[in-house]
Amino acid sequence: MSLRLRALTCGWLSGPLGLFLRGETGRIRVPVPCYLVEHPRGAVLFDSGLHPDVGCDPAARLGAAAEIFEAELPAGHDLAARLLALELEPRAVRFLVNSHLHFDHAGGNACVPDARWVVQRSEWEAGRDPDAVRANHYDPRDYDLGHDVLAVEGEHDLFGDGSVVCLPTPGHTPGHQSLRVRLASGDVVLAGDACYLRRSLEERHLPAVAADEAAMLRSFARLAALRDAGARIFYGHDPAFWAGVPQAPAAVA
Repeated sequence: MSLRLRALTCGWLSGPLGLFLRGETGRIRVPVPCYLVEHPRGAVLFDSGLHPDVGCDPAARLGAAAEIFEAELPAGHDLAARLLALELEPRAVRFLVNSHLHFDHAGGNACVPDARWVVQRSEWEAGRDPDAVRANHYDPRDYDLGHDVLAVEGEHDLFGDGSVVCLPTPGHTPGHQSLRVRLASGDVVLAGDACYLRRSLEERHLPAVAADEAAMLRSFARLAALRDAGARIFYGHDPAFWAGVPQAPAAVA
């Protein structure tokens, strides 16, 4: 079975380093990654980046988040444009897997309206509860779009062959999940915001805000165990790590 993984940069965010690593000072500019998994039985997206409107009016689209982050989404960098550049029609995407519902991970969901949306049930339920929406800084405009929803509980094997598996890694949000992709060269784990930076994992350094810090530390431990077993961890927003990741149209080896 031939499987390909492509990394897509769908914007950049600049903001306080202390949000990513509690207690740190200064600022950091981080990528907004999305990933395309090409499986013989269909295309899978992991996260969808920023909403296209961020490129023209970030304040209107991001609201309070625009007071914290400076968002960059140049023309041609939104998810739909990235897919079309790869000669993939966005409506042909079979599965959209969101790590969680924050604006830089689910903002582009509207670009793939026909995909089956795969989300952890606890994240989906939090995204439908007004109190949880406020507490977790969600924006329903990003994800309440009428997709065919597959709300999963725990690990979920998308194709039933072990090649693309959702892994629950809660803590950042109630139902955060990562994605394990089994390439010919070995396992890759797309960590999402379960682990912002390499330092987050190596130092067990929590961010400024987490829905459940104890759960996030357990997710760090799970990712570390996968790493120690030979998996490559793709950190959620690490600019130094991202600089070494082959970008689409090249495939991740």
